[in-house]
Amino acid sequence: MRDKRKLKRRHLIYYLHVQERSSGTTIGYLVDISTEGIMIMTEDPIAVGSVLELKILLESELSAKQYLYFDAKALRCEKSINGTSYDIGCKLLHLSPEDFREIEMIIEELGFRD
Repeated sequence: MRDKRKLKRRHLIYYLHVQERSSGTTIGYLVDISTEGIMIMTEDPIAVGSVLELKILLESELSAKQYLYFDAKALRCEKSINGTSYDIGCKLLHLSPEDFREIEMIIEELGFRD
């Protein structure tokens, strides 16, 4: 499958918890990120095309905000290489300029340098 991504995603030094916004239930962990999309590692599959209302728990040393709230559309869902989890590729939707800066900060502070 051809990679349609415009921006390179950055793998993170450690995974951040991704939660459902309404319930606070952890659905998985943020594996990589760009200002346009994310990959979430989950135990359960998510339907492609679903729009997810999510939040990421931010570490206090990263931001004054406790959470980053955003919507994301699931574009792909595949079994992970390890076979025990799923990789969910999502497009970020409707980011405010402030949220865009928060994502840039996550990339800068937690992204592997390559």
